[in-house]
Formats: sequence, C-alpha cells, structure tokens
Amino acid sequence: MILKKNRYSIFEIKKFLKNSGFEISKKKNNQEEKNSFGALSRTFLSSLIIISIFFITPLVIDLSKKNIIFSKNFENNSKNNMKKLLDNGGSKLDDGLDENFLFEDILVFDEQPTDTVRLSASTIEELFKSTNYNLEDVRKNKLVKPISLTSLPEEIKQIQNTKKRKNLFIQIILPLIIKENNHIKSDRNKLFNILNKNKNTRGEKNWLNAKFKQYGVINKDLSTLKIRMDEVPVSMAIAQAAKETGWGTSRFAQEGNALFGQWTWSGEGIKPSDADDNSTHKVMKFKILQASVKAYQRNLNTHPTYKDFRSTRAELRDENKKLDSLILTGHLDRYAETGKEYVKILQQIIRQNNLEDFDDAKLLPSSIDLESLI
Repeated sequence: MILKKNRYSIFEIKKFLKNSGFEISKKKNNQEEKNSFGALSRTFLSSLIIISIFFITPLVIDLSKKNIIFSKNFENNSKNNMKKLLDNGGSKLDDGLDENFLFEDILVFDEQPTDTVRLSASTIEELFKSTNYNLEDVRKNKLVKPISLTSLPEEIKQIQNTKKRKNLFIQIILPLIIKENNHIKSDRNKLFNILNKNKNTRGEKNWLNAKFKQYGVINKDLSTLKIRMDEVPVSMAIAQAAKETGWGTSRFAQEGNALFGQWTWSGEGIKPSDADDNSTHKVMKFKILQASVKAYQRNLNTHPTYKDFRSTRAELRDENKKLDSLILTGHLDRYAETGKEYVKILQQIIRQNNLEDFDDAKLLPSSIDLESLI
C-alpha cells in the first residue's frame, strides 16, 4: 500500500501499524535515562544512609554509656580503693617519705625578692581600718581582705589589751593561711582532673612528677599523693600559730617569722635558749611569713608523725564531711613534747576564740590599689 504525502494523519498511521502487528512506544531520550538512573542512585544511597544510621546509632549510644560508666567508675573505684585502704589501717597508704626535695620549692619561694618592710602595729591597724578589714565582718560575711604582710610588728607584744592583740595577730595570719589553702585546693583540683583523663599530656606528667617530689611520694603512688595534697583547717592553723608564738610575741616569731615552731637539723635556724648543750636542732627561720605557712602545711602533709591526722582527714573527705579542726587536732599529740596536753590547749584556743568561724572564709581577689598600701 502506497501512502500519499499528507493524506493521512499520525493517528491513522499508528492505527494502521497497530492493526498490522506493530507496537508503537515512545523512545526515551538520553537525558531522561540519565535522570532516571540518577533518581534510582539517590534513592539507593539515601536508603543505605538511613539503614547505616539505624545500625550505627545504637552502637554509638552504647559506647557513650560505656565511656560515662568508665569515667564514673574511675572516680568511684578511686574512692572505694581509698576507703579499703583506710579501713585496713592504711598499711599501704601514705607510706615512706623522700625528703630530698621536700622543701625545695618553699626555700626558692622564700628567697624571691620581696619588699620586706616591717610595719609598726599602729601602721598595720590603720591599714586594716582604711580597708575596712575587721574580724567581725569576716565572721559575718566570710570575706577576707587579701593583705599579705611579710613580718609581725615588734610592738604586738606591747599591746596590753589581750583581745586587741589576738585580733591583730589573727588579722595578719588569716589571709596567709587561706592563700596557702587556695594553692593546695587548686593543685588538688588539677590532680583529680588529670586522674579522670584517659590520656595525659607531657606537661601534666611533668606537673605530677614535680608534685611527687614536693610531697615526698615514693614510687609515684597516686593514692599517697591524694591523701597528702589537701588543706589544713584555718582554725587549726591559727590555733597552732597562736600556741607556738604566744599570739605573735615569741622570739622565734619576731626574729625568724617562725609561726609554727618547726625544728630543723640543717640549714639556718634559731637555737632555742632552753635547749641542751648537746642538742643540735634549731627552729626554722624564714624571710617572710608566707613561707612559714607553706612549710607548716607541707610538714603536716608529709611527715610520718602526722599520718593519723592525714588518714582522719581523708576519712572526713570520703564521707563528704567538713574538715573539723576539733577532730583533727586530736591527732597532733606528737607535735609537741606535752602530747595530749598540747591537744587540749589547741582545742581550748579554738573554742574560746570561736576560730571555726574562719574555716569557710574566702579570700577576696587582690587589687593593685590594696597592694600599693602595703
């Protein structure tokens, strides 16, 4: 059959071909094929991502939980291990003392250039008055002015009014004690942050090694470092300083800034006037009062004589209780030759002068204006 041009429509041609057994379909162009393939690929990829998310998410959650549990267990196990050691009498805890570097950092601190101008009692009283620093406010507001004096005034022993003399002595040493406790607290926080990390930096390891030396820790035992690196209650420190110096009037305090009567068998010191001729010990002397406070706290925190003090302090920490000076002073019977009588006197000083009021006092930030007055 011959078709003449323009005689039949497309519809009629399609109908004719279909009746003759031919199937007519629209051919997709290349772009449509590509689009179709791209859509299929995207659908497949999206499905794969969704399946992966549903598969991986439970694993990630499980891993996160394990990490959290590990972190918590690290702290809790550390606590439990400390508790076990304490319950067993601490036989493996806080043992041994390396004295080679014990006071090295303190001696370096004491040798630093400092304006050691010795102010008179009247000048100090005027300074405290001009800065509104008085103990009644401290007892009420728990805030202490950051006034760091380098020496006690000579005239303090001439103050006849006992209350006035005591208050002046407390005002002078209170900021020094809190300041040193703040340093220890900062170190202690850093120690626990390091212990709670899975991996430590070289700087952190170097810091730990320095602290092992400062606290005389043998074999780099972390449990021993934890029990030694801790604060001394402010009220206890004030009471001991008051007892050892006669509220700032003793020769050791006046001549050597020795607030706590620590003995030494080497280096500089002051020979006690009542010491035996054969005695070789001296009372440690310092250039500034702050160094005396540092040495006192290092002594309590490291010497084997005060192991029971540190053990009891660790128990109080473990039970989330405050560091009670009336409890802790009970373990200072070997600090002086008078033994238990010494403990009674310390506890009496704490009670009579309400020194526990200062245990939770905070040191205000230092200011240039305040420092310029000193």
